[in-house]
Amino acid sequence: MYWFKRKYRQIQRVIDFLPIIWNGFDFDYRYSVELFKKQLERQAKFLESDRAMTLSAKHNASRIRTAIRLMDKVYDEEYGMEYMEHIEKLYGKTYYDWLELEQKDENGDPYYEMIQWNELALSSKHQEEIDEAKKEIMKLSHQKQQRAHKLLWDFIEWNIQSWWD
Repeated sequence: MYWFKRKYRQIQRVIDFLPIIWNGFDFDYRYSVELFKKQLERQAKFLESDRAMTLSAKHNASRIRTAIRLMDKVYDEEYGMEYMEHIEKLYGKTYYDWLELEQKDENGDPYYEMIQWNELALSSKHQEEIDEAKKEIMKLSHQKQQRAHKLLWDFIEWNIQSWWD
């Protein structure tokens, strides 16, 4: 009887992971992170269930759920992209356009340069000042994103060996 239950669970497991594996690629580490996250979700669900046996199961599930939330924040670039809202509050919406250059490629097609400006820019000089400030804001946001990434993996490293039942 155990053999049949085991095979049933293995088939369920394959079906559960199949969409992630099917849609994944081998050239981007994000797919590996998604697989790991899926396993953590399954493990937390098990530890929260009535089948878990240890007294610390619910506590471990809570820590796993914390790691999953951190993974979502880090890999959705929540901190790395927050600078965009900050810039919009300070300088208004950013607009983009393509400026055709006089230079041509070997086929005679023109090259283009992307230009951007903010709605609250008063002049081209003011836009240059805004662009410099934007670089600093982006840099701080990127540093915050890097700290969040490190915090996530430090948290996992510190806790992972106790995440079992």
